Amino acid sequence: MNSTIVAIPSSHPGGLEADLGAHFGHCDLYTVVKITGGAVQEVSLLPNVPHEQGGCMAPVNHLAQHGVQILIAGGMGLRPLMGFQQMGITVVYGGGTQRVGEAVEALLQGRLPRFTTEFTCGGGAHSMGRF
Repeated sequence: MNSTIVAIPSSHPGGLEADLGAHFGHCDLYTVVKITGGAVQEVSLLPNVPHEQGGCMAPVNHLAQHGVQILIAGGMGLRPLMGFQQMGITVVYGGGTQRVGEAVEALLQGRLPRFTTEFTCGGGAHSMGRF
């Protein structure tokens, strides 16, 4: 059975009960969830990388190197969105969810739309009001 690796920007301490990170590139860490057969099989944590080293693409490359296939995000700029698309990572919009577990459940239920340019911001941490 195929597995899917999902990353969710998270606040400390991470995990399914953690609050969602407001902006994928500036989150404290990522909660990484392995989904098999439509159910959560494994939960782990992945530290974020410094945003300054490699700019907006540093977190994109970091997640790709760790096998992430889907990112649930509430805010990001157009450049990283394009980077995720080039890396073959699907980005879905998690706006409206407050906790990591809630976002994962919404994903499993097919309630999260694909992240499009309408959800992008100008970059930076000013999207903090979102997810």
